Amino acid sequence: MYQRNLHHHILTALGDTPVVLVNGPRQAGKSTLVQALAAGRPGSIYLTLDDATVLSAVAHDPAGWVARTPGPLVIDEVQKVPELLPAIKISVDRDRQPGRFLLTGSANILLLPKISESLAGRMDVCTLWPLSQGELAATKETFIDRLFNRESFAPGTAAPMEPGLPSRLIMGGFPEALSRRDDARREAWFDAYLTTLLQRDVRDLANIEGLTMMPRLLMLLASRLGGLLNINELTRTLGMPHSTLTRYLSLLELVFLVRRVPPWSVNLGKRLVKSPKIYLSDTGLAARLGGVTAERLERDPATLGPLLENFVALELLKQTGWSRLRPSLHHYRTQAGVEVDFLLEAPGGRVVGIEVKSSSRVQDRDFDPLRSLARDLGDRFVGGFILHRGDQSISFGPGLTALPLQKLWEGT
Repeated sequence: MYQRNLHHHILTALGDTPVVLVNGPRQAGKSTLVQALAAGRPGSIYLTLDDATVLSAVAHDPAGWVARTPGPLVIDEVQKVPELLPAIKISVDRDRQPGRFLLTGSANILLLPKISESLAGRMDVCTLWPLSQGELAATKETFIDRLFNRESFAPGTAAPMEPGLPSRLIMGGFPEALSRRDDARREAWFDAYLTTLLQRDVRDLANIEGLTMMPRLLMLLASRLGGLLNINELTRTLGMPHSTLTRYLSLLELVFLVRRVPPWSVNLGKRLVKSPKIYLSDTGLAARLGGVTAERLERDPATLGPLLENFVALELLKQTGWSRLRPSLHHYRTQAGVEVDFLLEAPGGRVVGIEVKSSSRVQDRDFDPLRSLARDLGDRFVGGFILHRGDQSISFGPGLTALPLQKLWEGT
């Protein structure tokens, strides 16, 4: 069992918030995590709505079931009975004691159209993604907070990356996929995962049968990782109506298969590109959809670049969940062609810029986009960093540093 870095944050939330929701992709480890949390809280009752008998009982009378069942309650896969949320709201309004409900969801229940009642102010939402690189190494990453604290990264040589980067990208972060060391068996797991998700979860949420184009859409997205989302171009390529494609993308986001990284939107007097960038929730899954192997990554740098960018996006996204600052993740691109892969914006408006290079060599001109961003932001600019495949940490001037990729998942 892996120690999850969200564990402490969830415990803290249970100490001051009536409802805590742990959502995220199926098979990311939510059930294992909340069962471990329940075991450490005397009197907790754990129920999963994946159990047909429990599902039937709860769906028959959600409000009555909540009122009759003593707590604290741990309810797995709460999206299966959306009517539970209004019932929980009523119960919490009568008794605001912290930690009464710990919920999980494999769909983003806050986006579900059936949920008309809000738990705003009553619920803390945590997203559990597949395992981070730090979790795999049994460390809690502090990379994001170190960036904003302006901590220096001492010049020097990083230890060799073991396993190598191609293997990390291909294996991804799903615990079950990681347990399968045989490539063919791991690929079979990814295939079964996608089939189950599309034929059961997505279809149940959509309440429609015609999802035959969904696999094609996923494969197309896997071939365009880190690209700007262009709905019109996708509709032409797939021969799919605009409304259908928009709905499919929403469903893929709903079940955490796809993640959009929004553009940074602060007006600096420049015309900024307003389209989000698109990523998949796991690089192992993305590689399987794109037919990419570790051997191909080694011999084809053009294949490595997009998958590596997806990898960094996910690692940053995971770390924002336990970062002290909880910054938001964006990308930056102007219509004049200045582009920074990722921006992290902390509350208060301070910004860190991050570029990703799939090569081991960094040159001074590679920092030009970050320098442009620094000029635009002034005092709000904390620093600019290039993550690369080399082994050297090197300063390129005040606030500009090239870092080996491994620094991304170092602990304290």
